[in-house]
Amino acid sequence: MRAPPSLVLLATAAPLEASDASAPDAELKVLGLGLIERAGLAAGRAGYNQVFLLGRAHSARPGIVTIPDWKSLADVLSVARAASLVIAPAAILAETDWLEKLAAMQVERAAWAAIPRRLIVLAAAVVPDAVALLRVEDGAHDIGAVEERLTHRFGPPAAVPREIDPIPVVTSKDIRAAERRLLRALIKNTDGFMARHVDRHISLQISRRLAPTSVKPTQITMLSIAIGLCGAPFFLSSVWHWQTVGALLFLLHSIVDGCDGELARLKFQESRYGGILDFWGDNVVHVGVFACIAVGWALASAVTWPLLLGAAAIAGTLGSAGFVYWRQMRDRQGAGPLFTSVSSAPDDHLARMLDVATRRDFIYVVPLFALFGKSSWFLILGAVGAPTFFLLLLCLALRERAQSRPRATAR
Repeated sequence: MRAPPSLVLLATAAPLEASDASAPDAELKVLGLGLIERAGLAAGRAGYNQVFLLGRAHSARPGIVTIPDWKSLADVLSVARAASLVIAPAAILAETDWLEKLAAMQVERAAWAAIPRRLIVLAAAVVPDAVALLRVEDGAHDIGAVEERLTHRFGPPAAVPREIDPIPVVTSKDIRAAERRLLRALIKNTDGFMARHVDRHISLQISRRLAPTSVKPTQITMLSIAIGLCGAPFFLSSVWHWQTVGALLFLLHSIVDGCDGELARLKFQESRYGGILDFWGDNVVHVGVFACIAVGWALASAVTWPLLLGAAAIAGTLGSAGFVYWRQMRDRQGAGPLFTSVSSAPDDHLARMLDVATRRDFIYVVPLFALFGKSSWFLILGAVGAPTFFLLLLCLALRERAQSRPRATAR
C-alpha cells in the first residue's frame, strides 16, 4: 500500500490583500476560513499524512506543522515513511477533490509533475534528493524558484491532468472566484430539477452569508425544524389561505434544510450528530404535516377515516426512516455524509427509482394544492406513496442480500 502524501505550503510571501496586512501571518479568508486553515482541513479530509507551512514568523494552526526552512523539512521527512510530496503556494484554494486526485497520481517515471506557478508533485523516490536541492543557498522561497531548481535537476515536469485545476487567491477578485467555485461544488448530482434551479439558488446565498459568522450547522438544522413544525398547525384549517401559509413555511423549511449541509461542508464541520439531527428532524416535520392535515380534514368533514390516511402516511414515513437509519447510518462514524443513496448499485433500475423518490421536488406540489384548499390531496399521496416506498426498500434490501450470498457450485 502506498504511503499517503504530504503537503507543503510555501508562505514566505504575504497575500497582496490580506485582511490585516500588519500581521506577519495574515491570510485571506474565503467563506469563513483562511486559505491555510482550509488547506489543512482539506488535506486531512483527502487522507494526506501531514501538512507543512514553510516560512518564518507564522503562528501555529491546528493540523498544520509550521517549519522555518527546507532543512527543517528534510529533518522531519528523514524519519518518515517514503511518500510523495505536494508543494503549493499558501495562497491557493485547497479542495478535497483535487487533493485526492493528486494523491492518486503516478509520477515515478518523470520524477515530478507541475502546474506552473501553482502546483508541484514529487514522486516518493526523488523527495529526499529534491528537498536537499531546495535547501541549498538559503533555500527556494517561492514556487517559481522551486520549479527552476527542479527543472535544472530532473528536467521538464510531467503534465498534471487537466481536471486538476487549483486557483490562486491573492486579490479580492480571486476571492469572489473562489467563493463561486466552492459554492458550485455544493450542488449535488442527486438534486432534483426544482432543488437544483430554485432551492440551491436561495440556500447557497444564505450559506454564503452565514459562512463568515459563528453560526453552526446544527443551529441551522434546529431553525429548519422549527420552521417546518410552525407550518404544520396551519394545515388544521380547511381555509385555503391558512393552508397556503403552512405550505410556504413547509417549503421554506426544505430550503433552509439545505443550508446546514452546505455550511458544514464549506467549513468542514460535518458530524455524526449533525447528520442524525438533520435526518430525523426532516422526518419529524413530515410526520407533523401529515398529522395536522389528517386531523384538519377529519374535523372539517366530521368523519374519522382521514385519520387512517394520516396513520398510513406517518407509518410509511417512520418505517422508511427507521429502515434507512438502521441499514446505512447507525454504524457510520466520523465526518462526511451519513446517507447518500438507497443502494450501491448505480445500474439498478429500482434503486434509481427510489433515489428519485427521495428528492425534494415533491414539496412544490404542496403550495399548489394549498392554493385551492386541497392539502388533503398531499395526504392521499403520502398515504399511498410512503408505505409503498417502505415496501420497495424492503424488497431492494432482500434482493441485495440474496445476491450477496455465495452461490452453491454444481457438483
